[in-house]
Amino acid sequence: MSAKKEAIEVHKDELGSIGVDLATFDNLNEYLHVAHRDNHYMFIIQQTGYFLWELDFNEINQTGPSVSFVAPGQMHRYLDVKECSGWLVFVDNELVPVQYREIFTSCLNLKQVAAVDHDEAAFKILPLLVEMLKEESQPLYKSVIRSMIETLAGIMATRILLSQNLMPYIGGTKYNTVVTFKQLVGEKIKESKQVQEYASLLNISPLYLNEIVKQITGFPASYWINQEILLEAKRMLYYTTLDVKQIAYELGYEDHAYFSRFFKKNTAMTALEFRNLKPLII
Repeated sequence: MSAKKEAIEVHKDELGSIGVDLATFDNLNEYLHVAHRDNHYMFIIQQTGYFLWELDFNEINQTGPSVSFVAPGQMHRYLDVKECSGWLVFVDNELVPVQYREIFTSCLNLKQVAAVDHDEAAFKILPLLVEMLKEESQPLYKSVIRSMIETLAGIMATRILLSQNLMPYIGGTKYNTVVTFKQLVGEKIKESKQVQEYASLLNISPLYLNEIVKQITGFPASYWINQEILLEAKRMLYYTTLDVKQIAYELGYEDHAYFSRFFKKNTAMTALEFRNLKPLII
């Protein structure tokens, strides 16, 4: 684990004017165990090998042909790489069409990885993208890159959707409401922590909100609200030097004792006990 700081560092403005960057697994070893969060998407397209990484305190084990994504703001670090081939594609948010971003949001913290076939379409578009990124002087360069990224993002969204069995819901009123709910939770969690507050924003009843969120995600709305609070609390406990009182304040709690009781009730350990946990890999 990297040295703790007063705030969690966010990697910004790393993608240049084109808004895209690529890396292969070949040089990933130098970045092992360095936890960070980005303000852009990362798509992992793995053809072969074994890749162990951590996404917001969950181990992700990718073996063989598979794809996964990391959304802006998610803490992640690479733990182990063995005989891997493939690409890590870093993409500015604006290059990912809204429809695909909504799909990634709906699957956030559910299942962000999917096994794919050996002849996966993403494996075919990546070598072309690699070549096109070298053609900076060519006419329509940015337009072509944007089109290729939109195609790649669509493929990624499709694979994730199929792994979640969410296709029947796409485009429906319930699905759209759930996506909006999860977006609102990410934006307003510091000031809004009750189901009824989000239901009011969506002009529906708390009972109905809980019902449709559970139908689409498997968990009620209250679960996702609590998880958003707990996840950000864990990030700050594990990766910063802020004390529990400061963290409670950052999360919108005036009473830090209430926050401490909430944390223990939902994790079965105190905030300090969580802070003292050993990392997954040392």
